[in-house]
Amino acid sequence: MTAWVVRAGARGANEQFNLDRGRATIGWPNLGDIAACRSREDVRALVESREPGIPANRASNYTAQLWAFRNTIQPGDLIVLPLKSRPGYVQFGRVTGGYAFDADEPDPTRQKFVSVDWQPEPVAKAVIAQDLLYTLGGAMTVFSPSRHNALERLESVAATGVDPRAITTTPAHENLDTNVTDPDTAPTIEAIRDRVRTHVAATFREHQLTHLVSDVLTVLGFQCEVSPPGPDGGVDIIAGRGPLGLDAPTLIVEVKSESSPIDVKVVRGLHSAMVQHKADQGLLVAWGGVTKPARKEFERDRTMLRVWDAEAMLDKLFETYDRLPAGTRAQIPLKQVWVLDDVETP
Repeated sequence: MTAWVVRAGARGANEQFNLDRGRATIGWPNLGDIAACRSREDVRALVESREPGIPANRASNYTAQLWAFRNTIQPGDLIVLPLKSRPGYVQFGRVTGGYAFDADEPDPTRQKFVSVDWQPEPVAKAVIAQDLLYTLGGAMTVFSPSRHNALERLESVAATGVDPRAITTTPAHENLDTNVTDPDTAPTIEAIRDRVRTHVAATFREHQLTHLVSDVLTVLGFQCEVSPPGPDGGVDIIAGRGPLGLDAPTLIVEVKSESSPIDVKVVRGLHSAMVQHKADQGLLVAWGGVTKPARKEFERDRTMLRVWDAEAMLDKLFETYDRLPAGTRAQIPLKQVWVLDDVETP
């Protein structure tokens, strides 16, 4: 078996379509069906005929990806889809059928596909260590990650939600074209967020994350009282507006730093703590996100409760960074730059 990253459009335009239909699709709409291509040379000839004047290196790049999708991806292989529509999450699936072409599909970017049995829920990138995230950030639509024992680790993340970083075996790629193995990683917004997320998780462990949340809420206008480490009865921070922190809206905050998703019991515990403390609102900071039942519970009480996963927390961090205490900023040394987020996805 092999692990494959197969992206679904530069902005994730085909992600939901693929998840709904049980497919992994690729673009190159001007090429049409590539089923008749019986070799890499056939694919290259098609690419060059449909894109006259294409540079040789780009033709080679396209050929390698298309041939891998047409010929090398096999049933049983693991598909990894870093989600653009849900930043900070990765969708896993298992290939159930090889290359096919849907001539009845009106969108030509969705016609080439392999069949995939997608898992019901995505996995938070917070689970995955930085070395493997870097490998997954390769600048291709189709490629096979192998560095840092990617296959075994990705299989573990898909099956258990845990990245066993210390695996020592090396995946075999003797049958793969090296042109689609571990491409260079582009400095995209996604890759930058991956680095910041990993740094924050390593720097602000357990109760330290609570203090970071408190710093962010303080910038947003709250007076915060942080509970000491240890059992807290579902309350890590009590906050409110005004000079004494007693003005509405008053807020109860529970902070969970673990990378695994939080279940519905924590949500219900937060709701009980709100009632007990007569708070107007509740916030759950769940670094690894929440389970589907917990998300439904939040949606039911969305006028009173909010959840910040790692991605929402990063958004708030970037929003408030220049106003955070100097000591906090020193622990997260960020520099604002402009990055062109233009990774090509044909």
